[in-house]
Amino acid sequence: MSDISNVAQATEQSFISRTSGLKSKDYIGYAMGDTACCLVFGLVTSFLQKFYTDIFSLSPLFIMLMFIGARVWDAINDPVMGRLCDTIKLSKWGRYRPWFLWAAGPLIISTVLMFIKWPGLTGEENYVGTCIYATVTYVMFGMSYTMLQIPYGGLASVVTTDEKERTKLSVFRSIGAGVGSIPAVLIASFCYKKIGVNEQTGRVISEMQYKPVIIGVVIVSLVALVMLILAFMMNKERVIAQPKEKVAKGETKQIVKGLFKNRAFLAVSVASMLLLAGQMFTQSFYLYLFDDYFGKPWMNLVSTACTYAPMVIFMFFTPKLVRKFGKKELCGIGMIIAAVANLGMFALRSVNPNILAYLFLVLCFASGCGLTFIILQVWSMATDAIDDIEVKTGRRDDGTAYAFFMFFRKLGQVIAAIAVNGALLGMHYDYTKGAVQTTKNLEIMYDMATIIPAVLFGIMAVVLLVWYPLSKKKVADLQIAKEEHLKNAFESNAIAIDNTRGIETLGESCAQLEEEAEETTDTKID
Repeated sequence: MSDISNVAQATEQSFISRTSGLKSKDYIGYAMGDTACCLVFGLVTSFLQKFYTDIFSLSPLFIMLMFIGARVWDAINDPVMGRLCDTIKLSKWGRYRPWFLWAAGPLIISTVLMFIKWPGLTGEENYVGTCIYATVTYVMFGMSYTMLQIPYGGLASVVTTDEKERTKLSVFRSIGAGVGSIPAVLIASFCYKKIGVNEQTGRVISEMQYKPVIIGVVIVSLVALVMLILAFMMNKERVIAQPKEKVAKGETKQIVKGLFKNRAFLAVSVASMLLLAGQMFTQSFYLYLFDDYFGKPWMNLVSTACTYAPMVIFMFFTPKLVRKFGKKELCGIGMIIAAVANLGMFALRSVNPNILAYLFLVLCFASGCGLTFIILQVWSMATDAIDDIEVKTGRRDDGTAYAFFMFFRKLGQVIAAIAVNGALLGMHYDYTKGAVQTTKNLEIMYDMATIIPAVLFGIMAVVLLVWYPLSKKKVADLQIAKEEHLKNAFESNAIAIDNTRGIETLGESCAQLEEEAEETTDTKID
């Protein structure tokens, strides 16, 4: 077949099909990115809070203020990183892929530094110095994580434009995140040592140990480094935006205004914020609940397994369920189930703790069934919202959009930090080594551990079912509009296509390739 015929055949293909065609390698490579991220982020969500109180001997009030202060800095840092991704000079590896390598070193180093207990640097010996060290290393980690997460989020928009492939890509990303979270849960479950028994309640008293924590952190960080290198090697950018001219005055303001005027983007951002708030609250607060209320630290591992086991079950069926019912509809109903399950936990608060422990785990599984769909689809929904913005405004600023999406998720961390530390302060939690909590404190602890997630998940259900506008039908309409938009963008040389199934490369349009093919044919004839 001649080069001209190849061009004609490529031109007849839809632009969505020419910017898609993912293989198993692509899905696995993309998932590895979030596996690496969650290997280190899981350390923060699972037990950094308890590490600060038990090992560094920091007060819940300081921890809460530190987390809030870090998020204030993110309000500046995240948008800057987003604009940097969108405007930086293109490398030979693309716009987003290189950040897997550039961010790897700072992220791994800052992760290990967060958990190092230097001689003489604890809250008991040098409280001010420990506070400063904790703040600096935590902010360093946050900046490094932003440096990776925002480009990684933007990568989803250029890996494929096909809505079905993005649904599957979101599932794989969530699976990768789940796998990456496991080591942190294992460390959190086996880093305790029994130090006695509460004479009033008969519950076992245990204490977090530093040595297994730091060994686990170092090993997990090195594995994350390897995963980031593999993610860089296995990913490919198929939609390549042309290098941008100098940013015009007021352009960034217009972009941000467009983001906040888009209903789909705001709704999915708020839903994702509440999801992360609920996840981080339970992951952090459950450590106190299982250790102090139930006296069974092993429950942390089992509850995590119960929460995420449904994801293993439903991940094979989710793409089909999404095609039949729609993302908005499926995720909204799922959040109702999760909220009801947590209310069920609260209703059982008067049951004997030894019996309640097992009922609690059963309801964790029920809650996990509801959470599964939004966990598996939240990234695909975010990409749909960003496509909606691009189609309506004609602008492609994936990095900036993901920067604000990630900032909303970081606000979720703030909500979790306020909820966890506010609950600890409200119940007058005694964080001194070997302290025994009062029965009244433990009752309040259980109530907070069940009511707060129920409220967060209930609000999420309303956001998804009422506010988020991209129903199954509207997503199908968006695909049609996106095809036309891609066609116009390509013909105007605003984007290029780099796909092994196609023939277009950076800076070349079909017309240019056709001309070159004709010149080659003429030369052969001569």
